[in-house]
Amino acid sequence: MKYIALIAHDGKKQELVNFAKQFQKFFNQVPILATQTTGSRLAEVGIDVETVASGPKGGDAQIAAKVTEGEVAGVIFFRDPMGKHPHEPDINMLLRLCDVYNIPLATNPATAELIARNIA
Repeated sequence: MKYIALIAHDGKKQELVNFAKQFQKFFNQVPILATQTTGSRLAEVGIDVETVASGPKGGDAQIAAKVTEGEVAGVIFFRDPMGKHPHEPDINMLLRLCDVYNIPLATNPATAELIARNIA
């Protein structure tokens, strides 16, 4: 079974944790891949998660690589559109690869809910 990737910028981590708790039944049925800090926050609330490096240390690029290898079914990335991030090139690469490989990508709770309700 392919991963659902969960990523959140610092200002959006709690929002993603709350979302994951709301859809915990779904997230308990699929393998979850997350960047390190986001993954540790999800694990604290009982979500079973495999982690890669934190975003600034290459985690977004690691998830992008898994997209290219066909291991990811969807990406939920709660981004902070108002912040500046030193790893913006990696973020843009991940978003671009989701488009290239036709991977569902949610960047806010409304579209994330569509993934949680429609990916089996």
